[in-house]
Amino acid sequence: MLEIHHFSYGWVTPVLAYIMSVTGSLLGLRCTARARSGDGRTGWLIAAAIAIGGTGIWVMHFIAMLGFSIRGASIRYNVPITLLSAVIAMVVVYAGLSIVARGRWGFGSLLAGGAVTGLGVGAMHYSGMYAMKSDAVINYSAGIVTLSMVIAVVAATAALWFTLHITGIFATIGAALIMGVAVCGMHYTGMASMSAHHSGHSSIPAGAGAMELLAPLMITVSMVTMVLLIHVGLTEVDERSRLAEPQRAKPARQDAWSLKPDQAARQENPPARQHPAAVAPNAAGPQFGNLAAAADGPAPQGKPTIAPRIPGRSGHGTNGSAQSEGFGPGLPSRAPGLPRDRRSAS
Repeated sequence: MLEIHHFSYGWVTPVLAYIMSVTGSLLGLRCTARARSGDGRTGWLIAAAIAIGGTGIWVMHFIAMLGFSIRGASIRYNVPITLLSAVIAMVVVYAGLSIVARGRWGFGSLLAGGAVTGLGVGAMHYSGMYAMKSDAVINYSAGIVTLSMVIAVVAATAALWFTLHITGIFATIGAALIMGVAVCGMHYTGMASMSAHHSGHSSIPAGAGAMELLAPLMITVSMVTMVLLIHVGLTEVDERSRLAEPQRAKPARQDAWSLKPDQAARQENPPARQHPAAVAPNAAGPQFGNLAAAADGPAPQGKPTIAPRIPGRSGHGTNGSAQSEGFGPGLPSRAPGLPRDRRSAS
């Protein structure tokens, strides 16, 4: 049996793999939170699948594989199968997110989405391992492989539950840390199921070396992740600024040649109507102005009250003094301030 090393570069590769897994999970959770708002739902789910499946799972897997080595054996990678494993990771994560997002079966949707995503993540992991070619014979323990698949399903179900319920930034960071532990735990559990033995031939397998293939791919996916991360941050800042901006009242429209509001503004804000009693007494004639004032209340002290004019009545006083035409008995023949009326001869 050949000796297998999972940490050929020390703790550099597992720590970096965990950081990438947490970064992808964090970005994916933020994208799913934006998808729940209803704006561009499909686009945000695709972005979440790229972040979780591409960065959180696939990039993490092959960063960890950089530290994998078999003493006395050569390792190469099949390019088409390696690319296929990346596609599998993103597709199964999108499928799981779509099942959960629709939520037609309630809690069953979460279980179904977790099963689809977990089995897909396991398929990605072992297809990536199948893409690794060596001149040694590699075997797998069925019990540990099964355990790794169970961990994958549980981790995927927990991740989908987080995408449905996590909203705050601190809760999102905590969920991403837990998802990173689960993904890395599944990977290293699956790697622990491997054993290597000498083969009957010592020919170097065909394929690309780890740094020749994996480094450009991981750099590309990481750059896409960073662009998504910046885009999510900018859209959140822009949305918060729009919500915080107060609504300003629209100014009244004005003519180009005048500073006065136009007719439409005057119609929207008509002037207050004035009570008739507030109109000047002389505005409608002396008699009717005084009558309006009298109807509104008693006359001020010291000023005589003028009775209404009664058409068709005229007469003389009892003492031979003529009564004023149109005025009641006992009233002065002429109201102060009023012109003397012409009276017809009796």
